[in-house]
Amino acid sequence: MIKNYFKTVWRYLMKDRAFSLLNIAGLAIGICASLFILLWVQDERRVDNFHEQGDRLFQVYSRNFYEGKVEASFATQGLLAQELKNKVPEIALTSGFEYIAAPGTSSNLKTGEKTGKMLGFHVGDDFLSMFTYPLLLGHKATALSTPDGIAISRKMASYFFGSPEKVMGQTINLEAREELRVTAVFEDLPPHSSQQFDFLRSWAPFMAQNAWASRWGNASPATFILLKPGANPAQVEGKIKDFLYQYIDRQEGVKQELAMQSYPSRYLNGMFKNGYPSGGRVAYVRLFSILAIFILVIASINFMNLATAGAVKRAKEVGLLKTIGASRASLAFRYLLEALSLTAVSITISLLLLFALLPLFQELTGKQLFIPVSTVKFWLGLFGIWLIVGLFSGSYPALYLSSLNPLQALKEKTAKGGAFFRKGLVVFQFSLSIILIAAMLVFQRQMAFIQHANIGYERSNLLYIPIEGDLVTRYDLFKTQAATMPGILSISKMRNSPTYIEHHTWGVTWPGKPPGTTLSFTDAVVGYDFVRTMRLRLKAGRDFSPAFGADTASFLINETAANAMGFQQPLGQPLEWDGRQGQVVGVLEDFHFNSMHHTIEPLIVRLDENWGWGTILVRIAPGQIAPALKSLKQLGEKLNPTIPFTYQFSDWEFSKLYQSEQLVSKLATCFAVLALTISCLGLFGLAAFMTGQRVKEIGVRKVLGASVSNVVYLLSTGFVKLVLIAVVIASPIAWWAMNRWLEDFAYRIDIQWWMFAVSGLAAVVIALLTVSWQAIRAAVANPVDSLRDE
Repeated sequence: MIKNYFKTVWRYLMKDRAFSLLNIAGLAIGICASLFILLWVQDERRVDNFHEQGDRLFQVYSRNFYEGKVEASFATQGLLAQELKNKVPEIALTSGFEYIAAPGTSSNLKTGEKTGKMLGFHVGDDFLSMFTYPLLLGHKATALSTPDGIAISRKMASYFFGSPEKVMGQTINLEAREELRVTAVFEDLPPHSSQQFDFLRSWAPFMAQNAWASRWGNASPATFILLKPGANPAQVEGKIKDFLYQYIDRQEGVKQELAMQSYPSRYLNGMFKNGYPSGGRVAYVRLFSILAIFILVIASINFMNLATAGAVKRAKEVGLLKTIGASRASLAFRYLLEALSLTAVSITISLLLLFALLPLFQELTGKQLFIPVSTVKFWLGLFGIWLIVGLFSGSYPALYLSSLNPLQALKEKTAKGGAFFRKGLVVFQFSLSIILIAAMLVFQRQMAFIQHANIGYERSNLLYIPIEGDLVTRYDLFKTQAATMPGILSISKMRNSPTYIEHHTWGVTWPGKPPGTTLSFTDAVVGYDFVRTMRLRLKAGRDFSPAFGADTASFLINETAANAMGFQQPLGQPLEWDGRQGQVVGVLEDFHFNSMHHTIEPLIVRLDENWGWGTILVRIAPGQIAPALKSLKQLGEKLNPTIPFTYQFSDWEFSKLYQSEQLVSKLATCFAVLALTISCLGLFGLAAFMTGQRVKEIGVRKVLGASVSNVVYLLSTGFVKLVLIAVVIASPIAWWAMNRWLEDFAYRIDIQWWMFAVSGLAAVVIALLTVSWQAIRAAVANPVDSLRDE
C-alpha cells in the first residue's frame, strides 16, 4: 500500500517537472538559509555556557542614581573583589579582571630570540578556580599567587617553547621590563568564550602599578564573584546593594548601588536600560530566530501556492479516485505524503548546500561554525523541520484536494476558495519579504550614518601606535624626531585610544558643588598637542602647551561636563580630581569617545607626558600615508628594537565598535534577497499556472485585436495589486520593528517614508519582472495554437 503511494508520488513529480523543480528549489533554499541562521543563533547561545559553575557565577556592576537619571556600568573599583570576598559570607570566590596592556591591545613578550604579541589580563588568585579553563600544568589555587607568576595558554607555550611540557618554571620577558616565571599552562580558550586571552597575571602587580585603582572613587576593572552552593542570588544582591557605603560617604540626592548579572547571560545581555541589564546581542538572536521562521514560512507558502494552483490539473484525478471509492482520508494522506516526500528531498539538497556554503558563511560571520552531524539533537531538529514544514505546507493542499466534489472535479470545476487562499498566501509572503527589505534599508542607513557622522574629531589620516617597550621611556625622543619627518603634521599621546575611553571617576570636586551631588566623569590622560592632533574643536580656551609650565595642574573638560557642573564661564574654574588641584584651561566641543549606542558623558582630561602606557597619536598629511608609515617604522625599529612596529588607523578602530551591527546588516541583506528570491520562485510558478489556465482566453482576445501590451497588462495587474496590498500591510509592521531596533542607539537616523516606498517599489518591480516573462510568452504565442481543439 505505502509502496504504491510512493510510486504515485514519484510519477506526479516526474509528470510536472517544472512545478516540482520550483517547489524543491524554493524549499531547499529556504531550509538551507534557515539552517544557516539557526547555526549562527546556536553559536551565539553557546557563548559562556560551558562553565561548570555557571549557575553560581556572576559579574558585579554598578548602578548610579543622580539628577533623575540612572546609569549602569560594568566598571568597578580595583579593591572591590577582595572586599566582597572578605565581608559577604555567601560569596565563595572573587576576581578582578583588567587588561595588562592598553585596552584592546596586546603585550610584547620575549624568550631568548623569540618575540611575540599576546593578549593578557590581570586577574585575582581565584580566577582559574571560578571559570572552566582547564589546566594542563600547574594548580588552580597557586598558579596566580605570586606577583612574578604567569599562566599561559597551550598556543602560547607551543609558540615560545615548542610544547607545553617544557615550560614550567621557564621565564618570559614582558615589555622588556619584567621577567615572569611560568606557573601554569591552560588549554586554549574555546571560540564560544567571550573572554579571549593568551596569558594571565596576578592582581597584585596591577594594584601596585596603578595607584588610582586603590581609591574607591575610581572605577575601571571588571569584578566577578562565585557564590557558595545553595546561596540565594537575590539575597546576595540585596546584601551588596549598599556595599560601597562602607568606604564612601552617603550624599543626599545621589545613590550608588552594586548589583549582579549572571555571567553566562552577560554576552547576550550586555547593555543597560534605566540601570538594569536590558538587551544587547540577544536582540539579534531573537531577530534572526524570527527571520529563520519567516524564511521557512515563505518557502512553505510556495509549496501551498503551487499545490493549490495545480488543483485544477488534478481535478479529474481526484474525481476518478473518489468515483472508484477512494475516501477523503486516503486522498488527504496521499497528498500529505507528497508534501513530506518533497520536503525530504528539499532537506537533502539543503544539507548538501549547507556543507558546500559553510566556509563562505563562516567568513561572512567571522565565526568557526560547525554542523553537529554527530549529535542526536541535530537529527531530531531536522526531523522536526521535515515534519513541521511538510505538514504545514501540505496540509491545505491535502485538505483542499480531498474535499473536491467528484462530479465538479470531473468537469474541472473547482471551488473559488482555492484562488482566494492563493492570493492571501501571496500577500502574506510578500509582506514578509517587504519587511525584510525595509529592515535591510534601515540597517544600511544607520550604519552609513555612523560611518559618516561628525563624531567631533577627524578620523581619517589619524594613526595609533601602542606605547610599549623602550617607547615608554623614549616617547619624547620619538616625538621630536618623528615631527621632522615628511607627512607628519602633529604627534600626541593618550592613556587609552580615542575610541576606547572607559575609565570613570567620581572623585572630581569644585567650589560651589551642590551638596549631595555626585557626578560620574569619564577621565583621560593625554600629552601635549592632543587637541591639535585629534583636530578637536575648542569651545573656549586652549590646548595643553609646554609654554605654560603649570599645565601639569590644568584640566580640559567637554561641554557636557561644563553644563553638568553648572559653569557659565568654565575657563579658570578651579577643580580637584583625586587630590590633584588645578583649573580649567579649555572646553572641548563634545566628541564621541564611545559607541553611538551611548550618549556623550562628562569628560575630564589631564596632562601627563610621562604616563607609562597607552597610545601615540600621529596626524598624517593627506596623500602622505605610505612615506609617513615607512619613516615611522624605521624610527620605531631604531628606538624600540626589541618590539615589532605595529599601528592601527583610527577608522579601523572606530569600525570595530560596530562589528555586531555591520554583521547584522550583511546578514539581513543576504537573507532579504533570499526571501525575495524564494517568493519570486513561487510567484513565477503561480504566474505560469495562471497563464496556462487562460491560454484560450488570451487567444480569443488576440483574435479580437488585443495587442501584446494589452495581454501583458491583463495578466500582470492582478499580481501587482496583491503586492501593493502587501506593501500596505508590511509598512507599519516594518516601521514598528525598526523603530524598536533604533532605540538602542543614542544617535540614530529618523525613519523616512521613502524607505517603505523604495521597499514596496522594489517588491513591485521584481514581482512585475517575474510575472511579465510568463505574460509576454503567452502574449506573443500564435492564437491559432491556443484555440485549436484538443
